[in-house]
Amino acid sequence: MILLPHRSAHRRRRRHAARAAFLLALLLTAITACQSPAAAPQRTGTPGHIFVINLENKGFDRVWDSGSPAPYLAGTLRAQGVLLDSYYGISHNSLPNYLAQISGQPPNTSTEHDCHTYTPFSGTGLDSQGQLLGDGCLFPADVPTLAGQLDAAHKTWRGYMEDMAIPCEHPEPGAVDTHVAASAGDQYGTRHNPFVYFRSITDGSGCGRNVVNYSALAHDLSSAATTPNLSYITPNLCHDGHDSPCVDGTAGGLGTADEWLKSQVPAILASPAYQQDGMLVITFDEADGGAVGPSSGVTGGTAGGKVGALVLSPFTVPGGSSDRAYNHYSLLASMEDIFGLPRLAGAAQPGVNAFGGDVYRSGSQGQP
Repeated sequence: MILLPHRSAHRRRRRHAARAAFLLALLLTAITACQSPAAAPQRTGTPGHIFVINLENKGFDRVWDSGSPAPYLAGTLRAQGVLLDSYYGISHNSLPNYLAQISGQPPNTSTEHDCHTYTPFSGTGLDSQGQLLGDGCLFPADVPTLAGQLDAAHKTWRGYMEDMAIPCEHPEPGAVDTHVAASAGDQYGTRHNPFVYFRSITDGSGCGRNVVNYSALAHDLSSAATTPNLSYITPNLCHDGHDSPCVDGTAGGLGTADEWLKSQVPAILASPAYQQDGMLVITFDEADGGAVGPSSGVTGGTAGGKVGALVLSPFTVPGGSSDRAYNHYSLLASMEDIFGLPRLAGAAQPGVNAFGGDVYRSGSQGQP
């Protein structure tokens, strides 16, 4: 006698086959969606937490061309952000470029020589844009800064200075700066800390709270609430690429700076503040070898040479680029626009470009 399968067994097998086919189709759909660039979320909005990292003395071609000795910056990070390939320093040497980023004040003879003596500023007046005329290093208390603007707007800021031994470290007025060159165990450079050149900052109690050792950043990144609206980050004289070789025996130069970025930047990009509404700008103070930019066409000047800048944010398009003309005054103008603040001094000059649709995704904006 031949036994035939029960009908219920047939139905069970058909249901199992159908279920398997459905699950396979669902899996294939998920894999396809993950592989598709269109599946990535499109973020728009306004940055609320800005991070700035300045490196030292490298021209655009040396950093960003193929074969760069900075593969993390020029490769890994470059693929995640927008490269500003017409971004310039405003002067040689270092100090005027840092000062421009937080105050818009122009170079003078002393700052162009990096203020090896911490001389008080002797002024002769202001120009029509609020740029102080005269010479000196320590600016009077009535010269405004981005830090003061943020304080007045009830927003937060901090300068994170690697190797700075005490908060708000700076020479006494009129004294020789003892942090011009690195020494063993101390590679802090005063001239790369623009906050301590303004009496409006150094004369107040807030300087000690806000201009701190770089080690404080790790705690501050732990939540969006503890992360300042502006985090201004200065590596030491080795990690910023300035020295080569370094006093600690490290090779120094651009390769060492790139390794420092590789070890430090991921924590910024993974932080709650950056993920929420962050923007990270990585640039250089000036080009090496005394290089200069075009003699005209960029408001505020290009005398520091072409350095480029990389802007990373949930609000930028990965792998983008812009040839719009920018300099350090533009960075100040961009930050002030984002925070709804008036533009200061050099940033207020007619024609200074701030980051716009060439940097942000469509639908994002540089100001509230």
